[in-house]
Amino acid sequence: MKTSVGDNALLWFGAAISLAEILSGTLFAPLGLAKGLLAIVLGHVIGGLLMFGCGVIGATTGLPAMATTALTFGQNGSRWFAGLNVLQLLGWTAVMVLTGAQACQVFLPVSLGFWAVVIGAITVVWLAIGLQELGRMNQVAMLALLIAGLYLTGKFLMQPAHPAASGALSFGAAIELAIAMPLSWLPLIADYTSQAQAPQKANAVSVGVYNLTSIWMFGIGLVGAMITGQTAIAGLMQGFGLGIVALIVIILSTITTTFLDVYSAGVSAALLLGQSLRWLAIAVTVLGTLVAVFVPQSAYADFLYWISSIFVPLAVVQIVAFFLGQRAHGHWDWPNLGLWAVGVALYRVFLAHETPVGSTLPVVVIMAILTLLVNWRRQHAKFDPTA
Repeated sequence: MKTSVGDNALLWFGAAISLAEILSGTLFAPLGLAKGLLAIVLGHVIGGLLMFGCGVIGATTGLPAMATTALTFGQNGSRWFAGLNVLQLLGWTAVMVLTGAQACQVFLPVSLGFWAVVIGAITVVWLAIGLQELGRMNQVAMLALLIAGLYLTGKFLMQPAHPAASGALSFGAAIELAIAMPLSWLPLIADYTSQAQAPQKANAVSVGVYNLTSIWMFGIGLVGAMITGQTAIAGLMQGFGLGIVALIVIILSTITTTFLDVYSAGVSAALLLGQSLRWLAIAVTVLGTLVAVFVPQSAYADFLYWISSIFVPLAVVQIVAFFLGQRAHGHWDWPNLGLWAVGVALYRVFLAHETPVGSTLPVVVIMAILTLLVNWRRQHAKFDPTA
């Protein structure tokens, strides 16, 4: 069953309204309101363009996200990236479950494990219902999230201006953090555009809705941190003063975002293992919940940078090669895989030596030029990498 443009808009609206987005916004507080908002917008524009490009490929080919990588990197290359995607989505699942559980503890202080299991169990039910059958249930959830977001926005607009929070964050590093969130959806967007009735329109609407809503959520986190002086989930929730209704909203926002993570993890795992997508997605949910309960949470910013270093070069090589009309040769397309490896190394170098515009933008420019040159030469020289 094909999804409508409206279904996709609701899906990505729910993905953007999440505690992870708000928590990311709190990291920008040291820049102050004006510079913080500018970094958030610039980062989402850059990340959103890459997200759009990957979505166009899925909409054009009708293939899910990781299957499209076979066009550029070969069948085995596609499996390699599918494995990396499952790992990053497993990490996101654990982060979302843990963040939601920490917030729920503020309202009902039982064990963290209890709340993690509750959120994981409801996500499993959501998966059992299925992407196309959510119907009115999904609409009610989105309405609740919209009301909560509007409430927070109205509350913050009535607050006086606040100075920048303490801490050190360069403008370039802030742009990089903002880029990382839409980048985290790069390996997922085609999983949904490929199922749409009007794929190209669904892609444009999905990317636009997600990034605009994400900017809004980042802004709430930024202003919330400046008002409350808190960046931890528990402190923020207490400072927001939403009351017990927030408990329902927190659970809904966590589940609607986690659903996309585990569903796409199931798609990627199915590419590797050939098993039922739904059962694989449920397995990722259970495993992610266990990770959230038993594994200490690592540095949030470092996780975002890791995602960027892997998937920025992937997206650039894939987009440029696809629109050049260059297709993979053999099970492993070594020239394009080599370009990806160069991109990963470049990203880590730029990350270690901060630029005013972060790491992603210079890597995108350099990798686009390199990919253009290498694949143009392959086309015109009839280069056979399998020879």
